[in-house]
Amino acid sequence: MEQPDTDTASTTTAEPRNAFLEEKAFKSRTVMVFGEINDRSAADIARRLIALDADAPTPIDLLVSSPGGHLESGDAIHDIIRFISAPVNMIGTGWVGSAATHLYLAVPRERRYCTPNTRFLIHQPSGGAGGQASDIAIHAQEIIKARERIARTISRETGKPLDTVLQDIERDRWLSAEEAIEYGLVGRIVNHKTELRR
Repeated sequence: MEQPDTDTASTTTAEPRNAFLEEKAFKSRTVMVFGEINDRSAADIARRLIALDADAPTPIDLLVSSPGGHLESGDAIHDIIRFISAPVNMIGTGWVGSAATHLYLAVPRERRYCTPNTRFLIHQPSGGAGGQASDIAIHAQEIIKARERIARTISRETGKPLDTVLQDIERDRWLSAEEAIEYGLVGRIVNHKTELRR
């Protein structure tokens, strides 16, 4: 008896399931940012946010569990969140680090939530430029500019003085959910979806 092609079988069963999950996520107005942030994930998240914004003016829930990634890709998501009309509930879970923390801060504090075991990481951007000395100097200047921009965003959204933030991000700074509330990153710890603002 001929055995079924496992690749074909898995594809035919996976596609309808993915379509079903996509439809359910859209209907529940939920977008997920999981894993590394890059230009591809940023484009996908931006597309979903714009589609949901066009669909209705009601809140969108954005779940974030990411170590960060490409800063400018995080910037793109941050700016799209602020660009659309529909309010966004930001929900941190797992861990929210680096560029993910930057996009997490795109919404007002009263719409920034996290689950109880979430950890946050703030730090300055890093770079590894090579090449001619003049190019390395240019990259170093750009990292300094990015560091100041990140610090200004954290300062604005937490209420912390800029000098304090610049000192805090000099090295990796990890924060528990409770510490993130105290720092001003998070508005509230939640255990259930019913606790989100509508």
